[in-house]
Amino acid sequence: MSKIDTNRPFLPVRIAVMTVSDSRTLETDTSGAALVARIEAAGHIVAARTIVSDDTDLIAAQLGAWIADPLVDVVITNGGTGVTGRDVTPEAFERVLEKRIEGFGELFRMLSYQKIGTSTIQSRAVAGVAGGTYLFALPGSTGAVKDGWDDILVFQLDSRHRPCNFVELMPRLREGLKETSHHD
Repeated sequence: MSKIDTNRPFLPVRIAVMTVSDSRTLETDTSGAALVARIEAAGHIVAARTIVSDDTDLIAAQLGAWIADPLVDVVITNGGTGVTGRDVTPEAFERVLEKRIEGFGELFRMLSYQKIGTSTIQSRAVAGVAGGTYLFALPGSTGAVKDGWDDILVFQLDSRHRPCNFVELMPRLREGLKETSHHD
């Protein structure tokens, strides 16, 4: 069973937060604020925070900038994962991902089903890795952000989580790439 091993050191990671929305501002972005509060409460560093409109090119460009930034280990987006015409976050992720983490979306929807039933089918939560950076796309509701963080990411981004976690893999994410890792 999974657990936190208090004999291991906690290693804070640098997380960038992107809210994908045509209508939110920093003042009205309750989902982004909830995510930032949880990241900080867990002992991690909020490396950056922004709001990007529902535009595939703009989202992909911001993801690319953060993937290239050595001060960003993880990107978490919220919003734009539904099925309407303006929901394009997964398409932007597809432009930049090198490897998908299929289990993230599957686990998110499984956990979400326990709370909102079949409505979870409308979520296209996705995750992956690009340039040695983890990327996670959560739905934009505050409840979904809380569920994604509280039920999955708080554990997988904790270096003490056993039997395994994403943090312990960070030094190896760029294996096979020509550049040196910025996660060493």
